[in-house]
Amino acid sequence: MTFKHLLALLISLLMLAACAVPDLQDETKGWSASQFYSEAKEAMLDGEYDQAIKYYEGLQARFPFGPYATQSQLDLIYTHYKNNEPDSAIAAADRFIKLNPQNPFVDYAYYLKGLANYNRNTSLLTRLISSDPSQRDAGAALSSFNDFAELARRYPESKYSADARQRMLYLRSNLAKYQIHVARYYMKRGAYLAAANRANRVVTNFQRTDAVKDALEIMVDAYTRLGMTTLAEDAGRVLALNIENGNLDVPVQTEDDSGFLSTILSPLNLDDK
Repeated sequence: MTFKHLLALLISLLMLAACAVPDLQDETKGWSASQFYSEAKEAMLDGEYDQAIKYYEGLQARFPFGPYATQSQLDLIYTHYKNNEPDSAIAAADRFIKLNPQNPFVDYAYYLKGLANYNRNTSLLTRLISSDPSQRDAGAALSSFNDFAELARRYPESKYSADARQRMLYLRSNLAKYQIHVARYYMKRGAYLAAANRANRVVTNFQRTDAVKDALEIMVDAYTRLGMTTLAEDAGRVLALNIENGNLDVPVQTEDDSGFLSTILSPLNLDDK
């Protein structure tokens, strides 16, 4: 059999295989914008997030400027978030914020962006590896803190800002504890100056958290081992005052979406606001 015959046979087989696969686009062929949105919303509410995402993206591709465009963009952020796709949720939120900076519902996009980062390290595997959230990757926690801070700064009266501020307190406490974990690691390695610097960062940047006491204790120990007596004594005096006055603990909240959050985190209907 010649090369041309083999090539013709291969093309024929590929065409037969293509004919055997159902056309996935036929399902939505001829759909109106309202049908796209109705099917997408129903799939989302039923927890069929992959299907909902497919319909929302199809709606936006075919009807980018229609009456359902803004609502579908917001729903897509929420659906990615519920489908445990933080990168896609953040990308969708950033896209909405960029395209609709003056939209009255842009605060919702900021809020979902913060939540996507907030829950990035709360998967089952992460929980099994480390039950203490302060020992997880601090990058997502810092990004989430900044997202919530931006929301609270830009939209202080938003119904999402109160919850955002509470989460900021929780994140700030965990970021401080993360620095403590790093400082203690340096102490075990004998890197006393690095440990002291990390602890000093907590005292400087994370005041009014319960990690300050641990930071001062590390500073006293590290400076003593380094022979920096004056610095050790200074840290000791601050520690004594801290103990005398009591630590100024901040309220924290759990990682789940129960309580107050459950009353506001839901698919946003533009007519609700």
